[in-house]
Order: sequence, then structure tokens, then C-alpha cells
Amino acid sequence: MALPPSPQDVEPAAPSRRELNKAATRQAITDSALELLRSKGPGNFTVEDIADAAGISRRTFFNYFGSTDAALASIVHGFLDNAIQQLRLRPAEEPMLESAQAALMALADPKAVAPLAELFTLTQQSPLMSHTELEAWDHCRTQVFTIARERLAGTPGEQDELYVHALAGSIMSCGKAAMEVWFSRRGPDLTPGSLAELRQLLIDAMALLGAGFNTTASPSATRSS
Repeated sequence: MALPPSPQDVEPAAPSRRELNKAATRQAITDSALELLRSKGPGNFTVEDIADAAGISRRTFFNYFGSTDAALASIVHGFLDNAIQQLRLRPAEEPMLESAQAALMALADPKAVAPLAELFTLTQQSPLMSHTELEAWDHCRTQVFTIARERLAGTPGEQDELYVHALAGSIMSCGKAAMEVWFSRRGPDLTPGSLAELRQLLIDAMALLGAGFNTTASPSATRSS
């Protein structure tokens, strides 16, 4: 008599047609919002413009997003959610900062950071859009906090709330710092080489944090020596 398959061997159920349609609609909205941002600039298009470009009704748009800025911020959410997913796959016993660096390295294709980079370059002059992006980063910080607290539970001296909050906040701050340094160097350059540099800066920022901001031990210092 054959034994039943173990949980690890059971493949997850394929998404339903309804789920696929919803995902496609959401992506169409995001793509349309980004295209309008490219052509018109921040603040110069409406929900109706996005809906028309995506081939949906205004009501359908609001089933997915609450504003034009929220539709664009979903690009940030998408990248950060992928990074969080990779972070959750790391071994529970691995130091948190090593896990964060490995999670970013797992996003091996520089194209993975392309939408995030483009949105960053296109919204530098929009205070409202910058605020929406900050909310996305803060949402990610909350998830990092949860993962860190789960991992460090029961670890002597490291389950303190201040420690976990500071750790999660530092990881997010380093990520944002990498974006700012990249933009100061490259501006609107979205070539493969520029995107590869952004990805490396994100990884280096985590390593710098792990080294206690000892510049002589940072990857950047090593490469420049």
C-alpha cells in the first residue's frame, strides 16, 4: 500500500482563473500608472487616466488601489515583498543581517530592481509620492520586525523590543540609503550596469551594517583598495 505524500512533496494548488485575472488587472493598472508617470510626470494624471489606459472602469480601479500614488507605490511593495519572501526562506538560526544580505543577493537579476529604480528617479520632485514610498518602506520594516522578533525569541539578551525595533529600522534605513547613493551617482540612468550597481549597493549596505559601520571591513572599502 502506497504511503500518502509528505507535506513537503505536495505541490501548492495552482492559482484559479479568478486569481489570475485579478493579478493581471492589478499589473495592468500598475503598468499604466508607470507609463503615465513617464510621459506626464508626477501629479499630472488622474485615476480616470490610469483606468482608461488599463482598459478598466474607475470603479474597478478603486477595487485595487485608493489613489494614483498607491498604484505607483505598489511597485515598491512588489520589490520589498519579494525581498521579504526571500528573507523568510533563510535558515532560522542564521544571523539576521546575513539573512537580509542573502535575501537581496537572491534577487540576482538586476532587472528585479529596475521598476523600483525607475520609480525612485521619476518621483524625486513629488513630496506626496515620496511620502507614499516611505509608507511602503515602513510596511516592510514592520515585516522585518516580525521576522526578527520570531527568530530572536528566547535568545538571551536579544529579545528586547528596543533591540528588534532598532535592527529592523536599521535594515530599512540602509536600504533607503543605498537608493539615495545610487541616484546621486547615476541619476536617471537605468542601464543594466547602473541597475547592477544599485543591487550591489543594497547588498553592501547590509554588509556595512553587519560590520558595525567599520569602513575598513566594508565590501566597498575592499573593492576600492
